[in-house]
Amino acid sequence: MDVLRAEPRVLLRRSAPDVWTPLEYACHMRDVLLVQRERVMAARRCDTPVAEPMGRDERVEYDGYAEQEPADVARQLRDAALLFGNVLDRLSPPDWERALIYTYPERKERSLRWLASHTLHELRHHLLDIRRQLEQGSASRPPL
Repeated sequence: MDVLRAEPRVLLRRSAPDVWTPLEYACHMRDVLLVQRERVMAARRCDTPVAEPMGRDERVEYDGYAEQEPADVARQLRDAALLFGNVLDRLSPPDWERALIYTYPERKERSLRWLASHTLHELRHHLLDIRRQLEQGSASRPPL
């Protein structure tokens, strides 16, 4: 992920106290892909499993997102995307309609087709979050 090649001080900068850093967003994206992969696998094994919350906010601290190496996170993110893509590639037409109970933003039965689309939407949204922060970080740099 090229955005993780930015200067470390920019990758670790919060644009506001309640906004994650670009590195924290990247770690979250990696974890989302891994969690969603497991949810797809569960929906293939069981009838209508419940997708329990992943503890997104707690993971920032519990997994030490801010202390992780950007190059490692970039590699892990790429690998997580490949793993998630692999399980989606293996879905048959009926599998795409298999259901699970998704608890966010409301508890509702959703198809694996919805889960895949929702995941893509979230990843695009977070990549935009990262890019915005990086643009702010480079705009606030003093000229050389």
